[in-house]
Amino acid sequence: MTSPPALSDIGALLCTVSILLIPLAGAGISLINTGLGRSRSASHLMLSSICIISSAALVYFVCGFSWQGYPGGPAYQFFLAGRGWNWIASGPFFLRRIDLDGSPASLAALLGIFSAGLAGLIPLGSGTDRWRLGAACASTTLLAGFTYPLFAHWVWGGGWLAQLSTVGGFGRGFVDAAGSSTIQVVGGLTALSIAWILGPRHGKYTAAGMPSAIPGHNSVLVSFGCLLALIGWTGLNSAGAVLFSGVEPGSAVRVAINTALSASSAALMAAAITRVRFGKPDASLTANGWIGGLAASSAACAFVVPAEAIVIGGIAGALVTFSVEWFELRLSIDDPSGAISAHGMAGLWGVVSVGLFGNVTQSGVSVTNAGNSGQLLAQFVGIATLIGFVLPLTYGVNWFLNRIYSQRVSSDGERQGMDLHELGAGAYPDFMTHSEEFTPHKL
Repeated sequence: MTSPPALSDIGALLCTVSILLIPLAGAGISLINTGLGRSRSASHLMLSSICIISSAALVYFVCGFSWQGYPGGPAYQFFLAGRGWNWIASGPFFLRRIDLDGSPASLAALLGIFSAGLAGLIPLGSGTDRWRLGAACASTTLLAGFTYPLFAHWVWGGGWLAQLSTVGGFGRGFVDAAGSSTIQVVGGLTALSIAWILGPRHGKYTAAGMPSAIPGHNSVLVSFGCLLALIGWTGLNSAGAVLFSGVEPGSAVRVAINTALSASSAALMAAAITRVRFGKPDASLTANGWIGGLAASSAACAFVVPAEAIVIGGIAGALVTFSVEWFELRLSIDDPSGAISAHGMAGLWGVVSVGLFGNVTQSGVSVTNAGNSGQLLAQFVGIATLIGFVLPLTYGVNWFLNRIYSQRVSSDGERQGMDLHELGAGAYPDFMTHSEEFTPHKL
């Protein structure tokens, strides 16, 4: 079984402070989702964010961490080809028998409470203007209680993906320092499932199937959310790198620099691409590029030099810009916040970047992946697992939920606005009016 990385007193203190910054990333994502939605859903989106974070924290406390676990803890295994493969933890529910004293396991539990909430906020952006509050909380319960901790165990809890180094001889095994896969891609794939199940907003597509622009109502909220997300992501990446990858606490400086550079290059790349294509930079796509750079940075932030972080971010910014258009135009998927692209697609690229650029160490021996195809192969095994298992799983559980409890608001509710329909009051009652026409179009 994988041994847990040692953690010094300084490392424990750094992790604690860094983890306490993570809620700022949640605040940033919440503001971005709200700003990119319609004004008549603003209060609903912010309240949904609070309820999603709360639901995720409670269910993760009840059973999530017991199934995610920590390296060296109790777990179930299955045997294949004469070898044991660790597939799920078997810890006690309600965080029992865990010393909440700054130990590595207790810090992992604290980080997991916040990380599950971040993963739950990602699909909220894809369900903007039509996802019922109760359905969002129910979906988050399934995500934080099973889907997220299961995959997080495979990566961070000593599971079979982390075992690829010892069982399969693939580099260091699947590596994700701070959540490009466990948080961003899992959340992005859930967002894709929700967008598929809910269908597009009324008026988004014409009878000919062409998308119509439905701009967000407040770009200031979006920009402020991006700045808050940077602070939270710095904490997330630093804590994850020290806690799960065993890097020295001093490496947090490199992690913070790489995080900031990746986001910066991604945003500038998105702004440049939209400037060339549309004549002017697009604020929402630039924000999506910024978040995409952050999402991509998480996997390799501890294993690359700053110049490589700039390249990773630049590619993420370009990928997100074209991916948003591809999902909307080619697949007719209505994703108001661009969450599928900014978190899911950029997160996948971040996972690949570990195999292309990362200089990972295993037992003190440097594994430079430019000459080691084993690490890259391990990363692709993780990607195949995400697309081939996690996506069908998260779609299946949300499809089943939709069969017993409709996730989409009624047509009258969407016309009226989520604020008035579900909360009874709007976010801007004194000065905001709605002029959008609610005309029948192809769904």
